[in-house]
Amino acid sequence: MSSSPTARTSTTGSSTSSPSPDRSRIAVIACGAIAQPISEVVERHGWSVDIHPLPPLLHNHPEQIAGEVEPLVVALSGSYDTVAIAYADCGTYGALDEVCNRHGVRRLEGLHCYDVYGGADRMRSMLEQQPGTYVLTDFLVKSFRRTVVQELGLDRYPELRDDYFRHYTRVVWLAQDPDAELQGLAEDAAAVLGLPLTVLDVGLQGLDDSMRDLLAL
Repeated sequence: MSSSPTARTSTTGSSTSSPSPDRSRIAVIACGAIAQPISEVVERHGWSVDIHPLPPLLHNHPEQIAGEVEPLVVALSGSYDTVAIAYADCGTYGALDEVCNRHGVRRLEGLHCYDVYGGADRMRSMLEQQPGTYVLTDFLVKSFRRTVVQELGLDRYPELRDDYFRHYTRVVWLAQDPDAELQGLAEDAAAVLGLPLTVLDVGLQGLDDSMRDLLAL
């Protein structure tokens, strides 16, 4: 496989228009919530990969993910030798696997991106030990006010917090690239939910390994 010094990220979102033919590269349809760290992994290794992100807020509507991914798979398959899907199951309950089976493509292993970052065994053990765990990634820490507070209407109806989160007991931040600013935002997010914060510094190795497996590199 030829290498490229940088990854190219499509800005067309869920558009089904085909890019210019470039059959020497791999197309990765990525969840918008992990598209940027995937770009970092791809650029670090110089892989010949074009990233086509879908809107990150699809995570709030997992029933729509498969329907957004499939037409993009069809569109990109005419221009790339390989198309891969950088989603785990992500709450689609097998619908994304049906898309993969229909079109002969692969997705990331795991139930969700937390498995990708933290490792499926560690996440399973952590959630078994404390089921009331609310998990954040760097993306969710940065976008918490938009993706959680606004999307759930907590900015307008703060009294709903206890209805949504009464059974949660802690927040765990899977920190990929922690710094003081993100630490503060994570603490603010936990405070909004009224829960204690635990920080796990997971880095990007899990995502790196998962992308290697996905792309068979």
